[in-house]
Amino acid sequence: MHSTRLLSLCLAVLLAHVACSTTPPAPAVAPAPAEVAAAPAPVPSEPVPPVARRVPHPVAFHGDTFQDDYFWLREKESPEVRTYLEAEAAYTAGRMKPTEALQARLYGEMLGRIQQTDLSVPYRKGGYLYYSRTEEGKQYPILCRKKASQEAPEEVMLDLNVLAEGQPYLGLGDAEVSDDGHLLAYSLDTTGFRQFTLQVKDLRTGQVDAARMEKVTSVAWAADNRTLFYVTEDSAKRASKLWRHTPGTPDVLVYEEKDERFSVYVQRSRSGEYLLAHSGSLTTSEVRVWPARKPTAALAVVAPREQEHLYNVEHRGDLFYIRTNSGGRNFRVVTAPVKSPGRANWKELIPHRDTVLLEYLSVFKDHLVLFEREAGLQQISMLDLKTRATHRMAFPEQVYAVYPEMNEEWDTKLLRISYQSPLTAPSVFDYDMGSRERKLLKQREVLGGYDPSRYQTERVMVEAKDGVKVPVNLVYRKGLKKDGSAPLLLKGYGAYGASAFLGFNSNDVSLLDRGMVLATAQIRGGSDLGKPWHDGGRMRNKMNTFTDFIASAEGLIAQGYTSKERLAIQGVSAGGLLMGAVMNLRPDLFKVVLAHVPFVDVLNTMSDASLPLTVGEFEEWGNPQVKEDYAYMRQYCPYTNVTAKAYPALLVKTSFNDSQVMYWEPAKWVAKLRALKTDTNPLLFHINMNAGHSGASGRYDRLKEVAFDQAFLLTQLGVEP
Repeated sequence: MHSTRLLSLCLAVLLAHVACSTTPPAPAVAPAPAEVAAAPAPVPSEPVPPVARRVPHPVAFHGDTFQDDYFWLREKESPEVRTYLEAEAAYTAGRMKPTEALQARLYGEMLGRIQQTDLSVPYRKGGYLYYSRTEEGKQYPILCRKKASQEAPEEVMLDLNVLAEGQPYLGLGDAEVSDDGHLLAYSLDTTGFRQFTLQVKDLRTGQVDAARMEKVTSVAWAADNRTLFYVTEDSAKRASKLWRHTPGTPDVLVYEEKDERFSVYVQRSRSGEYLLAHSGSLTTSEVRVWPARKPTAALAVVAPREQEHLYNVEHRGDLFYIRTNSGGRNFRVVTAPVKSPGRANWKELIPHRDTVLLEYLSVFKDHLVLFEREAGLQQISMLDLKTRATHRMAFPEQVYAVYPEMNEEWDTKLLRISYQSPLTAPSVFDYDMGSRERKLLKQREVLGGYDPSRYQTERVMVEAKDGVKVPVNLVYRKGLKKDGSAPLLLKGYGAYGASAFLGFNSNDVSLLDRGMVLATAQIRGGSDLGKPWHDGGRMRNKMNTFTDFIASAEGLIAQGYTSKERLAIQGVSAGGLLMGAVMNLRPDLFKVVLAHVPFVDVLNTMSDASLPLTVGEFEEWGNPQVKEDYAYMRQYCPYTNVTAKAYPALLVKTSFNDSQVMYWEPAKWVAKLRALKTDTNPLLFHINMNAGHSGASGRYDRLKEVAFDQAFLLTQLGVEP
């Protein structure tokens, strides 16, 4: 399962350099090719789960009873489980051993495109310039700042490489500096389970306070430079309690969210004047506010929660600016007096539009910035709050991605954005909201002779089962012959209203240069075409997600981009559920499937309220305890619907410490497929025993994982021997 957690602005900059699943910065000293993906000797036969030694687990829903033969794989501490997982790992290593040279070659190619020592564009906050940088040979970024100007001496705030010493995994959650620049609140995860420990470092002395706050999900400083607010999660990993921390006194519980569907997030308004505690489920929200200069003040509710009403709040002067779906699913903007912000006093500023989704807004001293989505593409509109003039920023390509960059300044005409496309590397711009001039501050350098003019993007529409038009975005090397001979990788997600990423990934060049077409389908379940697009692929409309994806594949084949024998598909997390569902529905349509941390045991997981995320996600998938929800979910649950038939070649990847999709979901799925599938196609299960939902944390290790995936993909499609 996938759960989107709001990240701090500092973390956003960090991720731009760690680059998550997009383009990892390179290590300075690359491991020699012989060191890449070293594997044990091949295992002669496929692992067989020792089911005969276990008692089958009966499952019963609404009179529907069946046996779950692999339920025992949930026993994480069992030596038998570990033995089975190790057998699967050894088998995968053996099957992939012939590809080691290819993995090394791919790794070298990807590494060769990356600027090994690099730094982010500095942003100003208070009297400092903040940035992060990477060093050759080191896995993690270094968070730094300079006083007043770039000519000043560098201060290292946090060196993640030092903190990672002796740890198999390191993830940074929050990194927030107090207004006076003296204190840094930061949180770390050392297992991959997304449980973060918060500490405070005095940047003047380098001393880290002994206080350690556990299971922290978000933080925000008050304006007194002493008081820190933070949120902690419960046993089901639900962010439920808001605390106030002041050095030398016991922490105070400020607010506890009792509704198990709701999670809490704390942040500071862009104006800096207010603290905001957002309490929300997937369909409903409630915001509490209190002055940042009065950290002990009572929390005031802006608008009491009402089922299906989502809203969030920003501040300027004597008004709150509120993004709300009260006037339509795609949201509108209203204002409310700070002294009486209830719904009775809301005044519309930006009306609801049927074809434009307002994703989020940002408020400056004199401007309101709207981050929107129309026809599947991101847009940015600006309103001058003095003149009431509006305009929308123009972008040069037909397929692209654009996001806000770090900008902590309140009184400014400059909007800092990151722009990229499948062909254009991430580029940071300052956009003057008055003159409409755009200044390039930095474009990520792509080494190794990359030339974007060799490739092209294309956007096509395919017809879904019910006649709806689904956008599919393609990138390929120029000169493509649309005769069905090209290998193609089709990606999809389609859940939680998350829209498809249409940006740059330098690792993809290795596939493009081998003649592959890369495609991304904007299927229902995401919000690519607005919130109704999300609604059309959730709850008892979920089958649309799968039939949209199948239609996308069939449409690309019909238009000559590929053939069944040359078609691969890939999905991550809820996208892994997509992979499992379409494999069951149309196993004949795909040659190769890559499923990363796949949410495939839907019925069992959604019926276990003790698991992380389950209760909160009843509003996305349904509740199996409701007969009608169960009947609908029973149709598509990948694990439940595995039957004796031929399946495509399949690579399944997971991590032992995943808290979003527990490792046993893919483990059970693989075991059941091994027992029932009738083909001889490879079925490989790769498990990282020291990571979580996002895989390895170090940038070198991430590149190795990508090389592993690409080697499997290319060999199974016959692109490489």
